[in-house]
Amino acid sequence: MQKYLDESFSEAKVQAELVNPQSFFFIAWEDNNPVGYLKLNVGGAQTEPQNTSAMEIERIYVQAAWHGKKVGQLLYDKALATAQEQGKAYLWLGVWEENVRAIRFYEKNGFVAFDKHIFRIGQDEQTDIMMKKML
Repeated sequence: MQKYLDESFSEAKVQAELVNPQSFFFIAWEDNNPVGYLKLNVGGAQTEPQNTSAMEIERIYVQAAWHGKKVGQLLYDKALATAQEQGKAYLWLGVWEENVRAIRFYEKNGFVAFDKHIFRIGQDEQTDIMMKKML
């Protein structure tokens, strides 16, 4: 896990993501404290090839203390609005098959499974369910 975190969230990697015009970042704040964030991708920034009418939700992360307080829903709503503003036909994402809470959240928001892929964390292979929502 540490290797994955070091590679995926290194300062250089995050800086490159932040300046990529095909990625969008949004932060949820409570007062002056960031409590969650959203990362969206289009075009070549998507983690798996999709067509130009797609927008990927790569990350919706919410600090544990704010789980169940609608922060994830607010971030998802921002993803949906952004996709609609950009004229995208669908949103898609990958979610770990054992993250039942997240799968239920996405299903509640109209996503359906359409494929699977392997996500590697170090030597550990995990199966992600790929889900999409037509807009």
